Amino acid sequence: MTNKSIARSCDTFVVLPPLTDSTFHIFGKNSDRPASEVQEIIFVSKEHTTENKDHVHCTHIQVPQASTTYRCILSKPAWCWGAEMGANEHGVCIGNEAVFSKIAYHTRDMALTGLDIV
Repeated sequence: MTNKSIARSCDTFVVLPPLTDSTFHIFGKNSDRPASEVQEIIFVSKEHTTENKDHVHCTHIQVPQASTTYRCILSKPAWCWGAEMGANEHGVCIGNEAVFSKIAYHTRDMALTGLDIV
């Protein structure tokens, strides 16, 4: 079997009480990122987001900075601004899922990536 024949996908799940042994919520996600790609686990504080008050420089473009941000922990590829998954200080969890397009990459305008939206 070659690497081209291996199906690649992301899977995300959540388990809520009363199916957990406590009041905890369980969030899990696997990633279809390449095995050799460096993944960083980072903490983003409220203070970190004030470095550039007007705009945030994302992977390909910059966008206006939100007036309110929350602390979060993210798992992200080292090469880009965005993240695969994360959780903020209020317990909100999110994971990126692949969405495929029929539009050729080279014909699209630069925009936010799915990872940037996380």
